[in-house]
Amino acid sequence: MAELCSYVIEEQIAVVTIDHPPMNALDEATKEAIGRVFDELDQRRDELRAAILRGAGDKAFVAGADINSFLTLTPDAAKRRQKRTHAIVAKIEDFQWPVIAAIDGFCLGGGLELALCCDVRYAEEQSRFGFPEVNLAIFPGNGGTVRSLRHAPLGKVKELIFGGEMISAQEALACGLIEKVVPRGQALEAAMTLARRIAGRGPLGVAAAKKSINRARELSVAMGLESESDLWSGLCATEDQKEGARAFLEKRPPKFLGR
Repeated sequence: MAELCSYVIEEQIAVVTIDHPPMNALDEATKEAIGRVFDELDQRRDELRAAILRGAGDKAFVAGADINSFLTLTPDAAKRRQKRTHAIVAKIEDFQWPVIAAIDGFCLGGGLELALCCDVRYAEEQSRFGFPEVNLAIFPGNGGTVRSLRHAPLGKVKELIFGGEMISAQEALACGLIEKVVPRGQALEAAMTLARRIAGRGPLGVAAAKKSINRARELSVAMGLESESDLWSGLCATEDQKEGARAFLEKRPPKFLGR
């Protein structure tokens, strides 16, 4: 039996695969497996420069939650479960290196919430997106109403959540939920192309940029600028920052060491 979540490392890129047939639904065991993988990748972060998150098979990235468990869920148990889910997905959002979602099918409910924790989302043309939770008399409560507002306009978010309908990859692109649409079968390679490009850049700059962008979402402009200044100036004490400047002036490729 395949692991619910596993990874391989290639060219300093971790490819993380969720494998819960047939639709990679996010039951509690699958979420815990995702958390364990990102904990392990965090321990191996010096070996990495980027990560890709994908779903096994060709039907779904992740198509929602385990609905069976809802039948016996009490408010207290639901609150505990949500807090645990929030902690798990934060491991992706706060991971040191950029995480790219490679979406090749249905990306619904908890799956879309998971994708929105990634830094960049590439989707194949046949992919479908949505928050169908209102059909079950609930709503996307594991970050869906919060993170979607960082990408799509308020009215579009409300239309998606209130209506509970699916939209196409092109519609998701147009409203800002994803960054690129690619032909069927090409999401992983497109994500690898971007990950390789990121891996070739100054790693300390990339990591600091991710931290600065994520912090800025929660801060006023003045506080965001102060945080940005602290992170930027700190890079001036690194060997990589000097190497990048020297390489540019000497018209040669830089040799970054991550320190």
